[in-house]
This record gives sequence, C-alpha cells and structure tokens, in this order.
Amino acid sequence: MSLFARPHYTSVATQFLDELKQQKPQLEAGQQVGRALLWDKKVDRSLWQDYRAGRVNQKPYAFYSYDGY
Repeated sequence: MSLFARPHYTSVATQFLDELKQQKPQLEAGQQVGRALLWDKKVDRSLWQDYRAGRVNQKPYAFYSYDGY
C-alpha cells in the first residue's frame, strides 16, 4: 500500500454530473454542438495579418487634445 494512497472520493458535484449524463446521454453531444458554434472556428491567418497591419495607434488620452507642446 502506498503511503499517499487515499480512499476513492467523488464530490457531490461530480456525482450530480455523472447522474445527469446517465439520464440524458444526448447532453454531451449538444454541448459539443454549442462549442463548435461559438469556439471551433477556422482562422484565416492572412486576413488577421491584414487587420493587424491596418491598426492605428490611439493617442494616450483620447478625450482631450492639447497641441500646446
């Protein structure tokens, strides 16, 4: 037996999620569809390079212009 061995423990939240996944097996597939809708996008790197090249630096304080220097 290992010195650092601990008894098997699952939190209440993990138990709830495991039960929910057993009751609704389609839930995980729906999560993956939602993730693909919002996050998994193909990135056009050349287009982003054009965006970054066209960026104009903002002055330090945009709401006040003092040309007395």
